Amino acid sequence: MTVQSVTGPVDLSAVKGAVLAHEHLFLTLEREEGQVVLGEERRIGHELTELRRTGGLGALIELSGRNMGRNAAGLRQLSERTGVVVIAATGHYWEPFHPAEVDQLDLDGLTETLVADVLVGMDGTDVRAGLLGEIGSHGHVPTPAEEKCLRAAARAAKACDVSVATHAQDGVGGLAQLDLLCGGEGLDPGRVSIGHQDLHSDRTVHEQIAAAGAYVAFDTIGKTSFQSDEVRLACLLDLIASGHADRALLSNDISRDSYLSRPTGGYGHLFNSFLPRLREAGVDEATVRLLTRENPIRFLTGAQPAAGEPLTEGEGLG
Repeated sequence: MTVQSVTGPVDLSAVKGAVLAHEHLFLTLEREEGQVVLGEERRIGHELTELRRTGGLGALIELSGRNMGRNAAGLRQLSERTGVVVIAATGHYWEPFHPAEVDQLDLDGLTETLVADVLVGMDGTDVRAGLLGEIGSHGHVPTPAEEKCLRAAARAAKACDVSVATHAQDGVGGLAQLDLLCGGEGLDPGRVSIGHQDLHSDRTVHEQIAAAGAYVAFDTIGKTSFQSDEVRLACLLDLIASGHADRALLSNDISRDSYLSRPTGGYGHLFNSFLPRLREAGVDEATVRLLTRENPIRFLTGAQPAAGEPLTEGEGLG
């Protein structure tokens, strides 16, 4: 169960604690209303250190891809300073944020660029990506440019034996992403996480993604201006009740510095607010461990637990 982290290969089975499935540590996005910026290293480092010490955080998946303000060297420094394992990503966000290379390169060229980020290093460093993400689309069907990026990500993932995490804008279009990645490109659905599914409450879509063998990402927990945590909790409980607890991923998707100021914490919101409510709803510790540790490790590595046995032993899961 070894993955490529920003400090080198890591056996996640030996890492104690939870794994946040969709986060950012450095992010800069240019929008019409101005910049979205995340990068207050001191505060971010403090939160990660405290969560590792008290909240049981062992690792996180950092999904700032190409042209999203990623900072490969900074990720390595943060990981070394806090002791939290960081798995970085490469790939292309949804179309408004595509760099010029998406138009300039053909599908093979785009795939080769992503493979180099995984096998050689990102942005002139030897810090290697450990997965593809967050590969974006918007609307019910990806645009031609977004389809090209999804196909390139799938091909790079297959070539490098890594996984793909997507960005479904407003939670829409996940089934089309899954069809492209797995039906079109033959990627194992167990290596796919369909992002932002907690931004809509269509339980049928959640169950279809899970039944296909892919992961359903409830990854914007705490972003109550987009969706209430009450709705997120109800949808997750329904997915668990339908027998798909082994296909859900949880995270906060911290994407700007202002989220670090929440009373329940930025990266800690899942631990400090959402998981207590999940337990109050009757979810047992084995399922909490499955959601917060075993599922993200399985997603990253493609591993499958022995029948009836946990994939790993977790400690201190918040």
